[in-house]
Amino acid sequence: MLENDDFGATPYPTPGLLDARASVGTRIKDIASIAGVRSNQLVGYGLVVGLDGTGDNTNTSRFTAQSVTNMLQQLGVALPPNVQIRPKNVAAVLVTATLPPFARLGQTIDVTVSSIGNAESLRGGALLMTPLKGADGQIYALAQGNMVVGGFGARGADGSRVTVNVPSAGRIPNGATVERVVANPFNEGGDLVLHLHDSDFTTALRVAEAINARLGRHSASPLDGGAIRVTAPDDPGQRVAFVAAVENIPVEPGDAAARVVINSRTGTVVIGQHVVVRPAAVSHGNLVVTITETPLVSQPAPFSGGVTVTGTDSEVEISQESRMFLMEPGVSLEEIVHAVNQVGAAPGDLVAILEALREAGALRATLVVI
Repeated sequence: MLENDDFGATPYPTPGLLDARASVGTRIKDIASIAGVRSNQLVGYGLVVGLDGTGDNTNTSRFTAQSVTNMLQQLGVALPPNVQIRPKNVAAVLVTATLPPFARLGQTIDVTVSSIGNAESLRGGALLMTPLKGADGQIYALAQGNMVVGGFGARGADGSRVTVNVPSAGRIPNGATVERVVANPFNEGGDLVLHLHDSDFTTALRVAEAINARLGRHSASPLDGGAIRVTAPDDPGQRVAFVAAVENIPVEPGDAAARVVINSRTGTVVIGQHVVVRPAAVSHGNLVVTITETPLVSQPAPFSGGVTVTGTDSEVEISQESRMFLMEPGVSLEEIVHAVNQVGAAPGDLVAILEALREAGALRATLVVI
């Protein structure tokens, strides 16, 4: 236990002293976060101007023309009621940003600008001042600036078009200024709660034991498989030093549950370390259908008045190869992969085999399809 009763001193080891020890395991900051210390999503509606004729088509995106009219009225430009503007260098966009925790007034954050109309490209455009609102409807930041667009598009006179990446979206680095601070419970005092990124009872227990071993008994206690309560000082300065010490404590996380993750779109299969199967026999058959077409030409005799006719001669060949392999009790990951590779199974075949093993009750793992 580390103790220091001097007033004003920091009774916790500094992060620099823990760097050598933190290499033993995983730091708590990499597997857990503090409850209440979170980011907030912001969104706003705005206009991008200065486009080179690649803006919204106001004949179909009439909200863009209406937005331009409203903006001009707010700037003191009154248009006659019977005048309809049809700009081609303006695009209606949605602006999104993430307000990080502990953001202060005047700080800048990055914003992403995406077209919601039929604009072909936002390259070269500038975003006009756009208020960004949170889920409560309050304005937390103002965005404005020139955009950085990574995509590019070109269109020919005959209608041909070439597009590289996505030219209808872009970013503005440091494009928004924070105008409102979000209340954060970190400085309110009281105990802190650590939330594990992946809930696990073993990991929660080991985190609490590691904190108690470093900062003294009864400093931390697990609440459940995903949260650990930590006793923290109320003084803001000591509170920051305390968290800096806690988040650098090394912990050996518990082993993950046995899982088989399958990406049905790409055919990717990831098998966890602790996946085993019970005794089972797997039969894998490959049905191959081959269709061969040979072009034929029918040539009439000379001076017969016939016409040359072309045709095809189709041959259909069907072959099936069937192999079987036996899984003994307690088969490991390496043995599963080796056995499946021996029968020449493709990723799609492997998915079918694993699903059949699970239905038969022979797969000791959770099958996750993403």
